[in-house]
Amino acid sequence: MAKTRINPKTQIELWARSAGRCEYRGCNQDLVGDLIAGREDGTFGFIAHIVADSPDGPRGDVVRSPQLAKDINNLMLLCARHHNAVDVDYLADHSEDVLLAMKAEHEDRIAIVAGIDEDRASYVIRFAASIGTNSALVDTRSIFMAMPPDRHPAEGKTIDLELSGCDYQDHEELYWTFQRDNLRRLFARKVKERIEQGEVRHLSVFALAPQPLLIELGYLLGDIVPTTVHQRHREPPTWRWQASQSAITFRSTDPEKQLGGAVALKLALSATVNDDRIQATLGPDVAIWSLTAENPHNDILRRPEDQSVFKVQLRKLLDRIKAVHGDDAIINVFPALPNSAAVEVGRVWMPKADLPMIIYDQNRSAGGFIKTIEIRP
Repeated sequence: MAKTRINPKTQIELWARSAGRCEYRGCNQDLVGDLIAGREDGTFGFIAHIVADSPDGPRGDVVRSPQLAKDINNLMLLCARHHNAVDVDYLADHSEDVLLAMKAEHEDRIAIVAGIDEDRASYVIRFAASIGTNSALVDTRSIFMAMPPDRHPAEGKTIDLELSGCDYQDHEELYWTFQRDNLRRLFARKVKERIEQGEVRHLSVFALAPQPLLIELGYLLGDIVPTTVHQRHREPPTWRWQASQSAITFRSTDPEKQLGGAVALKLALSATVNDDRIQATLGPDVAIWSLTAENPHNDILRRPEDQSVFKVQLRKLLDRIKAVHGDDAIINVFPALPNSAAVEVGRVWMPKADLPMIIYDQNRSAGGFIKTIEIRP
């Protein structure tokens, strides 16, 4: 049992920070009702020390225990069950670092929800689909934590456009037909209806999926409502933008000579796409336009400014392709892009102005690029 009497103001502050809920990870039990009602048999909240207030207590320390005894950063609000778990039943599993992480997660979440400004509220789209043989998981907490200070989640849940249980493989034509149609149905029901009703005024998109489906999602989003598309970084593994990183140097190139074959658009930021691979797919007389990065790699897009530049460069390139090849041409797109940039490809494309696009996907099972989804007015 704690021996230190906690100042009433500190107690009130802890109850406020925790929103009167148990701060143990995964619990979130509401402890306010019993406190207000004064039920003698109720489950009340316990103000627990992370580092015990005496050296011989749980996680106690001769020097730090007296120093932290009344420090709110060393206090957690816990339900009876978890108070007993962290101090007695499973003491060895609850180090200081573990409990500090739980406290931070809980109080950060409460601060986000309580700090929502209506003008900055954004509805969150979470889109995940199978990538090869792996399932792409998009964690809700990491999504919400990546949004402030510019935006806050408008509600405590995400709009999920996730497809699970698909038995088709991505080298099969039916895979792309099935996935595209499912995505369109989910989008119409879960997103478009709410936009048309005036409920949704801003969207934040977090997506991990094969690139043709990301481009399709961008096409569905278009410019019907203001949208922020986020990028998942590999190192560190986060959805937060890394503002301190160097800017990307983009390169836009036109075909070396006018050819009479198909029209190709190479979009290569995450990896190098050699022209001979495109020629093997569309023939030796293909006209290859490109938008690439100076040093492509799979974690290249780390600043929102680079994403904006990419969109501007792509818009100019689509206009030039149409001016050169005319209204009857079709653009064959070969993407090697960060996820957010792939979504932006679909958003940049304008149904009434741009040429139809056929999106290709690099597939090892098929031994090269395969045709997947068509985007047209």
